[in-house]
Amino acid sequence: MIGFLRGKLVYKAPPYLMLDVNGVGYELEAPMTTFYDLPALNTEIKLHTHLVVREDAHILFGFSAEAERSLFRTLIKVNGVGPKLALTILSGQSAEEFHRCIIDNDTQALVRLPGVGKKTAERLIIEMRDRLPELTSSEAVQLDKAGVVIPSMTHPKQEAISALCSLGYKPQDASKMVQNINAEDKTCEDIIRLALQGAVK
Repeated sequence: MIGFLRGKLVYKAPPYLMLDVNGVGYELEAPMTTFYDLPALNTEIKLHTHLVVREDAHILFGFSAEAERSLFRTLIKVNGVGPKLALTILSGQSAEEFHRCIIDNDTQALVRLPGVGKKTAERLIIEMRDRLPELTSSEAVQLDKAGVVIPSMTHPKQEAISALCSLGYKPQDASKMVQNINAEDKTCEDIIRLALQGAVK
């Protein structure tokens, strides 16, 4: 099991990023919480990782904080929640918002996330409630919310739409989410953050 990677950030286009670790490029998928914390390219960083082994692929997920990875690992233990949906949940709600949903039985807030239907929301509330003490006792985290590398030479709004689609939103919905956002002086990550905040209101 790969516990963490330390290397140079050479590529980032949500939800994908790449680290150069001693000349070896590691492709990872990460939630938007991690992208919000990423420094400029060619900067050395450390990411906590979780490896998912499937018959057709080995997928490495990266997280800026240990507690973020812990929440991800807890989510994928819930019946019907895979790694992709766990990334979407982490990207779409903050840890505090997620905990509030669980405590308040707020299925309506959860079903606003792509891929989370009513049954999945109810299952999350039932199964995660028992695990909340272990999550809240871990180190404090503040989450602002998620393959083939896609070139990043497009407009930040287009990158944001592509990232939202990767998180499970339909293309037309992703376009609507970003169309009214003023992209001037904003990065792709800034636009995604604003789009996700608008989606859960």
